[in-house]
Amino acid sequence: MTDRLFLLNPDWIDDEGGPWFCPAGAYVEGVLAFYPSLKDQLDVIRLNHPRPRRPVIDLVGEEHQSCPILVLDGELDWPDAQTSEHTGRRFLQDHAIVPYLAARYGIGRPHP
Repeated sequence: MTDRLFLLNPDWIDDEGGPWFCPAGAYVEGVLAFYPSLKDQLDVIRLNHPRPRRPVIDLVGEEHQSCPILVLDGELDWPDAQTSEHTGRRFLQDHAIVPYLAARYGIGRPHP
């Protein structure tokens, strides 16, 4: 298995209006645009906004279905990863994703 990256499709409508996009997801999408080779190294899955998000739930549990989320393949022990209580899978969310991608795939790191 490869690392699986789940992102939300943009332009959703909810009870607060819209159309919306996910700011953390846009950050990760920007990194994918900077480094297009990542798309060949990751399993990138785009989901619609409404919950439940079954593909994420199946891997890390219902309480961690917020996106963006990167479910790790286990080849690199990353100290900042969380562990699902339900499946034992390790994962990263939001801005914690890009430093891992830099370390694992050799892309540039975000400037502090």
